[in-house]
Amino acid sequence: MKNKTLQRVYEMAKPYKKTIFIIVVLSLIISVGEIVRPYLIKVVIDDYLSLGIYQKGFVTIGMIGALYIAIVIIGNIIDFIASTTTNMMGENIIYNLRNKLFKYTQYANIPFHDRTPAGKLFVRITNDVEDISTLFKDVLTTFFKDIILIITIASIMIYFSVKLSLLAFLVLPLVVLFSITLTKVLNKIYDKSKVIKTKLNTFLAESIYGVKLIKIFNIQREKQEECEKLTNDYCKSRLPGGIIEGLLPGLMTILENLAISIIVWVCISNILGKNLDVGLVYVFITYIKQLFEPINRIIENVEDVQEAFVSINKIYDILDHKEFLEDLEDGIQLTEVKGKIEFKNVWFSYDNKNWVLKNISFTIEPGQSIALVGKTGCGKTTITNLINRFYDIQQGEILLDGINIKNINKRSLRQNIGIILQEPFIFAKDIKSNIKLNNSNITDEDILNAVELSSAEEFVKSLPKGIDEIAKERGSSFSAGQKQLLAFARIFAHNPSIFILDEATANIDTHTEKLIQKSIDIISAKKTSIFIAHRLATIINVDKIIVLDAGEIVEMGNHLELLHSGGYYSKLYNSYYASLT
Repeated sequence: MKNKTLQRVYEMAKPYKKTIFIIVVLSLIISVGEIVRPYLIKVVIDDYLSLGIYQKGFVTIGMIGALYIAIVIIGNIIDFIASTTTNMMGENIIYNLRNKLFKYTQYANIPFHDRTPAGKLFVRITNDVEDISTLFKDVLTTFFKDIILIITIASIMIYFSVKLSLLAFLVLPLVVLFSITLTKVLNKIYDKSKVIKTKLNTFLAESIYGVKLIKIFNIQREKQEECEKLTNDYCKSRLPGGIIEGLLPGLMTILENLAISIIVWVCISNILGKNLDVGLVYVFITYIKQLFEPINRIIENVEDVQEAFVSINKIYDILDHKEFLEDLEDGIQLTEVKGKIEFKNVWFSYDNKNWVLKNISFTIEPGQSIALVGKTGCGKTTITNLINRFYDIQQGEILLDGINIKNINKRSLRQNIGIILQEPFIFAKDIKSNIKLNNSNITDEDILNAVELSSAEEFVKSLPKGIDEIAKERGSSFSAGQKQLLAFARIFAHNPSIFILDEATANIDTHTEKLIQKSIDIISAKKTSIFIAHRLATIINVDKIIVLDAGEIVEMGNHLELLHSGGYYSKLYNSYYASLT
């Protein structure tokens, strides 16, 4: 799994090979500066101060001091360039990843969204991407420099004295052992913590979206208790990691000072059998401190790295499932759609086990209006979903103008089908944008005509800015009926060849419903129209009524035919009117 994660990191960084090479070169230059500075001080101590001289040849202590300051200034400038370059690379990687993930959610099919909570996707696009951002922008900034610094310092120490270096390196096995052991423990902790964090963020997102429902049922206290439990679980899951991270700096400090103590003890005891220069001892002590600085940074970054790796795996667990992506490019492009729809022996199940539709067959002629009637769960909305190819059927055929819809380009198919749901979605944009939906072919005149046709003219004119009025999130500034009027205006502006209205007039008052029914009658007279309605009075004028029960067609005919037959529809209709009295 770890190798797979590293492969994913490599794939994200692959387009930036040249940038990474530049960062490595700059880090190498910085590391050389880090090593040269203590060496210059050694030279001053051993070659000048110990001999009581200020100048040796033409080189003076002042010149060495000037060189030291120059190295510090140049090193900081290069470090700034390296950090800025790394941050820019990290921003680009995160930009591409976030867009890639959002694109996936937009192109993923409806079954994917059925099985994936919106709150979970929100967490992936926001929190998880930010965790990865830390890896590339913060950790990576120091990682190359630290690795190069460790290697170069260890090499120069060996160059000065192999024996002294080996004594100083005695503590390194302990460092490696602690690091590997604690990293494995932290990995398990962060995996568990990430799962709980996702649950918490999903809960928070759903609670904010459903705040009205929470208020209606007065369950604020219960939701608060649920929040406190999830938050408490999240805190508890991170507590062991916090304790370990708190121990790490202390352990590293002990090991660092242990290494320094060994060097001092060796010098005092004269174990190596020779007198060591004061400058050499100073260099070794300084290098040991410099060696442990990058080691400490790497260990301190373990949390960020582990969280980033967990986030990468969770994001790619989504992105790697290509089977959920819809192909919107291939298939037959529709030119002139007449609107003939045929269902031939259609069987469908959402889970490939329980049949929702069973051997459904019917035909809708071009320009014909039909209504789907039946109890909740009988398969009415499923039929409209299948026409849009939100799902694929297991058996049978669905034809549009004689063409199997499986062979039709999905984008082209859906451009010719307009559907209005019982609860329309309104974006936090102006009215014009909500109607136009980025369709460049729709003019302002088309929008105004659509507003008039949908009987939304009076409502839109009452707004301070008219069609330029900005809607609040999810259209919360408008009533349910007003949002429905805008949904009708949206459909009229796009002028599809086929209309599907799924309980579309349920939230509109009787007066407005009568007005909009006239517009619907005008359009449905020319275009194929499909109505789903529990209010049976709204469908008595359609050409054909298809009655469904438990996923099967039990009756078919016009209103009068079915009413006089005394069958299932007649009972539904009579019980509907009985409920009104």
